[in-house]
Amino acid sequence: MLLSSARVLAPALLALTISPVAPATPAGAGMEPSSGVIRANMDPSVDPGDDFYRYVNGRWLARTEIPADRSNYGTFSILHDRTREQLRALVEAIPAEGADTESAKLAALYRSYMDLGAIEARGIAPLQPLLDRIAGIDARDQLPALLADLQRIGVELPVGLSIYRDARAPERYALYLSQSGLGLPDRAYYLSDKARFAELRPAYRAHVRRLLALAGVADAGRRAEAVMTLERDLADAHWTRVASRDREATYNPVPLAELGERAPGFDWRAFFAALGQTEPERVIVRQPEAVAATARMLGEADLDRLRGWIAYHTVAALAPYLSSPLVDEHFAFHQATLSGVERQKPRWKRALSLVEDGMGEALGKRYVAAHFPARQRARVQRMVDYLTEAYRQRIAALEWMSPDTRAEALDKLSRFTTKIGYPDEWRDYGGLEVRADDLYGNVLRLRRHEFAHHYGKLGHPIDEDEWFMTPQTVNAYYSPGGNEIVFPAAILQPPFFHPDADDAINYGAIGGVIGHEIGHGFDDQGSRFDGTGRMRDWWTEADRERFEDRTGALVAQYDAFCPLPDHCVNGALSLGENIGDLGGLGIARVAHGLALADAAQEGDADALFSGEIGTGRARGTVSNAVIDGFSPEQRFFIGWGQIWARKYRESELINRLNNGPHSPDRYRANGVVRNIDAWYAAFDVQPDDALYLPPDARVSIWRGD
Repeated sequence: MLLSSARVLAPALLALTISPVAPATPAGAGMEPSSGVIRANMDPSVDPGDDFYRYVNGRWLARTEIPADRSNYGTFSILHDRTREQLRALVEAIPAEGADTESAKLAALYRSYMDLGAIEARGIAPLQPLLDRIAGIDARDQLPALLADLQRIGVELPVGLSIYRDARAPERYALYLSQSGLGLPDRAYYLSDKARFAELRPAYRAHVRRLLALAGVADAGRRAEAVMTLERDLADAHWTRVASRDREATYNPVPLAELGERAPGFDWRAFFAALGQTEPERVIVRQPEAVAATARMLGEADLDRLRGWIAYHTVAALAPYLSSPLVDEHFAFHQATLSGVERQKPRWKRALSLVEDGMGEALGKRYVAAHFPARQRARVQRMVDYLTEAYRQRIAALEWMSPDTRAEALDKLSRFTTKIGYPDEWRDYGGLEVRADDLYGNVLRLRRHEFAHHYGKLGHPIDEDEWFMTPQTVNAYYSPGGNEIVFPAAILQPPFFHPDADDAINYGAIGGVIGHEIGHGFDDQGSRFDGTGRMRDWWTEADRERFEDRTGALVAQYDAFCPLPDHCVNGALSLGENIGDLGGLGIARVAHGLALADAAQEGDADALFSGEIGTGRARGTVSNAVIDGFSPEQRFFIGWGQIWARKYRESELINRLNNGPHSPDRYRANGVVRNIDAWYAAFDVQPDDALYLPPDARVSIWRGD
């Protein structure tokens, strides 16, 4: 997850990232309503055994251009755009005048961003008090209070803070400290010899100089050199993204009284005291060496260099909400240079993003009321029931898992919680002040309000009803501490979920997503948590070794995918998501079989189903028939392939390969199906086809795959 103080304090989730498959025609155009297959996107000239992804999406890929304001474009993007249009209509329909109600605050926040004249007139004046305070730091003992104040407005220095369940004691909240302080996306951008990263370093230095100069900071060139030097030293101590995935290695509890001994050079007690509210008795340090290096830098580096480093990160965090020169420079580097985006999003989209960041559930409440039928919840819950039963059957029959580990796995599965669509209790924004004529002030107030909300959880009971995504988010997630799977309303629409289509397509699409999220509970990191959300080793040593043999083979498969010269998928970094995809789709296929069997028991091959597994009827067909020329097995796999249509700009693809936990979408389709025996039969895949894997090379974890 990326910034805004709200998100800084959100947990690190094992999420399925979805990017909309955007057709060149209106959503669903060309779709055969009875099958859910989007024929207009398919390229029948491609052999599915050579490139299943292009077979399903080839004509869409050929006719689609990435919009100028995007770094990538696909299925997720299309749904995101559709949802944003709906949200815009809701916000702009709110009257301009009104009492201090939640609706009035939504409208005022949106309008404050759209009031470009007032923003330009103020220039950098709103930022000046902060810059003056930074420039006035003349002693190290002033740093803790300054950095605490900046932390509350989204400047993640000296560390990133997040409040989440304690991994060893999930009945209470804990404060996690993470490495921070780099302006480039990852340590590799400072240290790697790859040509792309070598090109970016001088571009970053030039950007820092320009942004500081635009903000009126003196000696911007010299300060930019200092920022680069300090961050290069920090990058040396930062953990890699693969190392930072390890839930055991990143669990390092430290009493607050001892943090100064573990990470000397910075007054941690003063920093946490200045944060206000509840001072934690202990913190959990995720990357101890990196945090220690940051503290050492704060204690030893020249104060003038530190002032420049702090000033840059402060300006960068707030530049998008200031006058055009700062906005444009921030975009020019962080979007254009890093990701290849050609132009900024329309101002209304950026305004809406701010509303979502600051008052996401207030907006979500209105989105659900207007666009999410209540019946969708029950329908998706029934699919979850089938998926859960499929996992139960497969885990119960696993030949490689011993009885002791199996009993623990089944207990964990039985304790899963499902959240669908939207929260039952909505956030209260009553204490938030919003002014229609003060964008910069609104941003500071929003971030402080969100920080207080999250930081204030310390010492209080766990909020079991809390959501970490809004209903209008096109995504889904699994939370290990809560042992819960969550599916926001916005993802429950075509092509992920077709309310009126045959369910083969739905089980391949949203069923694969549901299976993916359940699978995160049993991936290489989620499997370290038990059914109560507690991190403990419930596997026998032999079972863990057998599991890692299988996942190690998956790492090797994905390491071999190289979409660009010198840039390949990192199979270890993407392992959790690849396990989720493989297990999720395989188990979704088993679940679809259970639904078909239930329909057959009722004596109607095209029966409608609902209710508990094995009973009742509802909207949506479960059919064994060939529809629109495709068998149920074929429709199932096509459903999976359709949701991954996406195109990337080259620089963005490099960013994702190096920084993201997900494989590029082409491999999320092709890399999974080639491991599933049923796919070979469904599309008559032969040994001379490019995607063919010999049976003994196919990775199988839960027997559904």
